[in-house]
Amino acid sequence: TGHGDVATAVTAMKQGALDFLEKPFEKALLIAALDRGFDRLGRAGNAEVEGQEAAVRIAALTARERDVLRGLVAGKPNKTIAYDLGISPRTVEVHRANLMTKLEVRSLSEALRIAFAAGLSADD
Repeated sequence: TGHGDVATAVTAMKQGALDFLEKPFEKALLIAALDRGFDRLGRAGNAEVEGQEAAVRIAALTARERDVLRGLVAGKPNKTIAYDLGISPRTVEVHRANLMTKLEVRSLSEALRIAFAAGLSADD
């Protein structure tokens, strides 16, 4: 998409997207996303294993990092998450960076994919 934001990414992920690319993007990013998609198709029977692996990763997060991830799952921007949790937007950014590191992901779409695979919802 040319107009990517958290809400659009969350909607796409809930509808089954494996990744979310914003225009303009590098050819290598598109190829990598396609490779992940084809790899996922090849492992389609492993959904239960993937869910278990995702749950283990989510369990490694602190309670506050899970709170921030729930906000992201709900499609909220950092400022709204900060307001809801009674913390500063900068603190949300720190928690978001930490959870991305712990989940071993480099993009929001990857973090959301893990959250959805683990069954994490905004209401948990």
